[in-house]
Amino acid sequence: MKVTKREHACLVVEHDGASLVIDPGSFTAPFQVENLVGIVVTHEHADHVTPEHLERLLGRASGAALFAPQGVVDAHPGFSWRVVDGGDVIDAAPFELAFFGGRHATIHRSIPVVDNVGVMVNETLYYPGDSFTVPEREVDTLAVPSSAPWLKIGEVMDYLDSVRPRRAFSTHERVNSAAGQAMANARIRHVTELHGGAFTALEPGDTIDLDGGAA
Repeated sequence: MKVTKREHACLVVEHDGASLVIDPGSFTAPFQVENLVGIVVTHEHADHVTPEHLERLLGRASGAALFAPQGVVDAHPGFSWRVVDGGDVIDAAPFELAFFGGRHATIHRSIPVVDNVGVMVNETLYYPGDSFTVPEREVDTLAVPSSAPWLKIGEVMDYLDSVRPRRAFSTHERVNSAAGQAMANARIRHVTELHGGAFTALEPGDTIDLDGGAA
């Protein structure tokens, strides 16, 4: 299974000739994939989903399934969604999708907290969306948010300390400067390696082979 990091929060997962897209949002440049079978949207914020991305991707794969929590469905009613919540496990062959959590991390008490699910793909890749939800199982590869209005780097480090993935790479970085992202990557690497894991710094367009290493 291979994962290509695109800008900000978007990931493309490839396995057995099929593709899965996670969180194609406003900070992600337009792109296309081959043999798209599904799109997972963790929550409704624009940096994780836009109608333009969905329409473009579905234009070449009208049969692809869309998975999201209720808040996304309510915010984007013009699409055929399958509602998911924490605890759901769905077969989207060749991908098994397990969902965790249910709510976005708090940004500020004045801002409503929206629905958010973390997703684990094929018991290997876990992405929590905009949350620090710890899945009730071991994590091989963690796509860890590295910068956002709802987090500070010490919380990211504590999260890594709880999850203890075998390997990690940072995502959700578009609001960082280059210097800020280098600092975040160093902190993420530090905690990942403390527990014997390996960290890979991925730039948009980079691919990691989860059966091996960076590709």
